[in-house]
Amino acid sequence: MKAGLAGVKDAVTDRTGLALRLSRLLPAYLIVFGTVVQLFTPPYLSGTPFFVSAPLMAAPLFSFWTTVAYGAAAMLAAALLDLGAEQVWASAGVQLLATELATILFVTAIAALLNTVVWRGRRQLASARSLSEAAQRAVLPTPAERIDGLRVGTRYEAAEQEALVGGDLYGARSTPYGVRLVMGDVRGKGLGAIEAVSVLLGAFWEAAHTEASLTGVATRLEQALEREGARRSGIDDTEGFATCVLVEIPPDHQVLRMVNCGHPVPLLLGGDGSVRTLTPTTFSLPLGLAELAPDGRRPDEWEFPPEATLLLYTDGLSEARDLSGAFYDPAARLQGRTFPSPNRLLDTLVTDVRAFSGGPATDDMALLAAHRPRPHRGLRGGGEGGGGVGLPCRS
Repeated sequence: MKAGLAGVKDAVTDRTGLALRLSRLLPAYLIVFGTVVQLFTPPYLSGTPFFVSAPLMAAPLFSFWTTVAYGAAAMLAAALLDLGAEQVWASAGVQLLATELATILFVTAIAALLNTVVWRGRRQLASARSLSEAAQRAVLPTPAERIDGLRVGTRYEAAEQEALVGGDLYGARSTPYGVRLVMGDVRGKGLGAIEAVSVLLGAFWEAAHTEASLTGVATRLEQALEREGARRSGIDDTEGFATCVLVEIPPDHQVLRMVNCGHPVPLLLGGDGSVRTLTPTTFSLPLGLAELAPDGRRPDEWEFPPEATLLLYTDGLSEARDLSGAFYDPAARLQGRTFPSPNRLLDTLVTDVRAFSGGPATDDMALLAAHRPRPHRGLRGGGEGGGGVGLPCRS
């Protein structure tokens, strides 16, 4: 099934590329077809409509001078064909030729003007996209590939093809308490969601360095979302809560501490191919809904053995569907597999979920993987241990 969907997607991509290549040949085809009509049809049929269409078709596809060249080629073809006909030497024929050439010339001028407008708009759009990319990268910077001895990889797949960032967020920072990670998903889409993402990440960068506990970090994120929601109606009205998982990996890398605020359950992949779902003792409510949970949030703790990889993701991965409506199950699809690096793991996941769904993403998908390498003897990072996934240690 997966191979079949991948084949369909490749076929669609190939057909799209073929259609683009054929469209770039269309202006030349029009001139050739107009010539054939002029030569092999009765005199009352003319190839002029095809000659006139050639520069118009070239305008959005080629440069200014190429568009003008197609117009000139159309005028030359029309002139040579008419001058080779006997009836053109009559006064009516000369007037008809002059009218035909004037028409092609006029349409070529319009095509050149259209070409200028189209390409100016494309340059402006490219500039806007460049600025948007810079702004979005500033909102969601890519973490370093190595943080305090851990190997880290991230991926972001936006549902909107022109967007780089949507309502999902991730972050990884070295702090006095160890490496702290965040993965979240803001309710909503568009600029309001991006604004909420920037608020939460800004709060995380600050709180991760100053708060002694993960519950304190979660509280700071909650407060930031509520504070900015009260000040900016866009967040308060449309982005009122966000699911989130916060992770702390102490300097010795022996354990994982985690607070899960209504977010999809992370996975712990062992070096032997085992996969464990890190289901919390109790799910906390999403950020922004603290008033509904008077008991507060409590972290859970798991062993983090050498060669293990922690995988955080948003529901764009776990809620992807195939053509039959079945959900993508990352734990089942990763079971028994090992990967040489976090980036290889994430590349495999992105490729696999695209093949599984057989079409464009319907929701944003963020991925973050943190791998604990086997420590060298005498270096910080814990003692020797097996590659399997350890049993959870509840706090």
